This record gives sequence, C-alpha cells and structure tokens, in this order.
Amino acid sequence: MDRSRGTDHNRHSQNDQSREEELRVTDRRRIRLDGEAAGTAAAPAEEPNLKPTYVEELEARTKAAEQKLLEVQSRFEQLRAQLQRETDETRQRLNRAADERAQQQKVNFIASLLPVLDNLQRAVKAAEKGSSRESVVEGLKSTMANFGSALAAAGAEAIPSVGESFDPELHEAVDTAPVDESQEGIITNEYTSGYRLGDRLLRPARVQVGRAY
Repeated sequence: MDRSRGTDHNRHSQNDQSREEELRVTDRRRIRLDGEAAGTAAAPAEEPNLKPTYVEELEARTKAAEQKLLEVQSRFEQLRAQLQRETDETRQRLNRAADERAQQQKVNFIASLLPVLDNLQRAVKAAEKGSSRESVVEGLKSTMANFGSALAAAGAEAIPSVGESFDPELHEAVDTAPVDESQEGIITNEYTSGYRLGDRLLRPARVQVGRAY
C-alpha cells in the first residue's frame, strides 16, 4: 500500500517536471521570437532612390566639369607664375645689358677725348717754349678736329648756322646785322656752335641774324 502510494507520488513528480521543462522550452521560444521581431522592427528601412537616372548622370557630369575647371585653374596659375618669372628675368637681363651698353659708351667717349687732351697739353707746352704762332694755331686746329671726331663718334653733330635761315628751335639770336631784303632772316655769323644728339637738342647755336632796314 505504501509502495503504491510512493510510486504514484514519483509519477506525479515526473509529470510535473515534464510540464515545467515544456513550459521553459515554450518560454524560450517565445522570447527568441519576440527578440527577433524587436530586432526586425529596430532595423532602419532603406530609403528608396527617388532620383531619376538622367538626374544622377547630370550630377556626375557637373562634378566632373567642376573637377576639370579646378585642374584648368591650377594649370593657369602655374603658367601665369612661370610667365611672370620669365618676364622678370628678361627685364633684369635687358636692364643689365642696357647698363653695360651705357657704361661701355661712356668708356668709349672718354677714351676718344684723351687724344684731345694730349693735343691741348702739347699746344700749351709749345706756347710756353716760345713756338711760332703758326705752330700753336696748327696744334689747336688739330685738337679741334680730334674733338669734333670724338663728338661725332658719340652721335653728336653740329647744327648748321651761317648761311642758313634762322630757326628758333635750333638757333639763339644774339644780335642782328643790317642786310639786303633778300638776306632777311639769314644767319650771318656764329658765336658758339650748337649740337644735337639724334632728335634731342644738346644746345642751340648762338648766332647773328641779318635784318633788312
């Protein structure tokens, strides 16, 4: 009797344990399914691409054009900087060449005047030694010729005066001399020679101008 009761008790315990295990298994399944549902709900949905294909192509072309423009601008800045450097170098080279040319012209002009100085020194020594008047005059004439050659080599030329019509741009009238009407305004004498260098007037010739009374 007691053995039957113990057996029934054991059977009931096993049944209760089986139900608990089944309940636990069922609960795990429910939790897993709920978790999956929650995870699915939490995942953000991908937004659909609403742009038409031709709009995307236009955007891509625009970006490519902007990139090309940036490259062209960069190349332009490089070329401009290079051109500026070359221009500066050329200007400096030309300035140096002009300075050297001016210095060389100065040297050449001074060198051409040295024979004039030599002749003047010889003329002074000849006069001091009592040389004849003719000898001194000849020496001075030679000096004048050398000096004129030096001026011509430098590009200076004497302005014609005696026998020419008076030109206020080239001549300075110091006084007048009575002449026939046909010689009115004609230069009759020159006091100091005038010179010009190309188109530039170095100094006007100081002259006497004929005037009919």
